[in-house]
Formats: sequence, C-alpha cells, structure tokens
Amino acid sequence: MKKILVAAIACIGIAGSAAPASASLFSSTGPVIAIMGGELFTGTAEGHLNGAGTLALHSQKDAGLTCKGNFTSSAETGGKGTLKCSDGSSSTFEFKRLNLYQGHGGGRFNKATMSFAYGLTAEEAKPYLKLPKGKKLEAKGEALRLVSL
Repeated sequence: MKKILVAAIACIGIAGSAAPASASLFSSTGPVIAIMGGELFTGTAEGHLNGAGTLALHSQKDAGLTCKGNFTSSAETGGKGTLKCSDGSSSTFEFKRLNLYQGHGGGRFNKATMSFAYGLTAEEAKPYLKLPKGKKLEAKGEALRLVSL
C-alpha cells in the first residue's frame, strides 16, 4: 500500500511539473480574452480538478464594468457556464477545450454575441474571437485593445 501511495505522489508531481506557473495541485488560473456585445473584456479563469471553476472579467472600455461567473467542464463534453456583470447584463456560454489549460467558446451576452478564448496569448486567441466589423485586436505588451482597421 505504501508503494502505491509513493507512486501516486510521484505521478502527481510529474503531472504538476507540466502545468502553468499559476497552477496549484488542485486548480489552475489562466488569462481570458472575450468579445462581449462588441466590446473587449479581459480577465482570468480558475479551473479546479473536479471540472468546476470561476471567471472574472472587466471591460477594457469601461473600467467599472466587471463580470463574474461560474462554469463546469469535462474533456468529453467541453464546458458551459454563466456570467453576471455589474451593470445587470448576463451571459450564458459553452466552450471547447484545446487541452487541459486552453480553449475557446461563445454564447449570448444579453441580446448580442460573445466569443472568448482562455489560456492563449492575444495572437493565439485571434482565430477564436469574433471581432466587431471594422475592428482588430491590438496587443501592446500586456495591454490589449480593440482598434479600428
């Protein structure tokens, strides 16, 4: 029994070494880039070993507009969740994992659409984001913004 426990701990250690720096043994936090109602939102998502997680975003246009939500996820079925914002708006969404730490999805944000990517750089996220017509995503260092073409 002791050998099995030691082997399990060793496996957890090996698996943990491939995780992002912000990952702990039972959760992982990563960046989120979202286009909601034609506006850019950024933030973080924290996923837990059991597939549940939380999401916190803020508008790049209006610093006072924040959104928080929850999601559930599995490798087989992807994930789904809800988001509520400080201005009373809300969203439901679904997503697909690219791997354990990265993915993309979409949904409804009030009466508009939502697209997002998580665990990806701005450049990697571009194919998954539905940008407003006449806009492009611009990254300057860590800062992101939507700019006119």
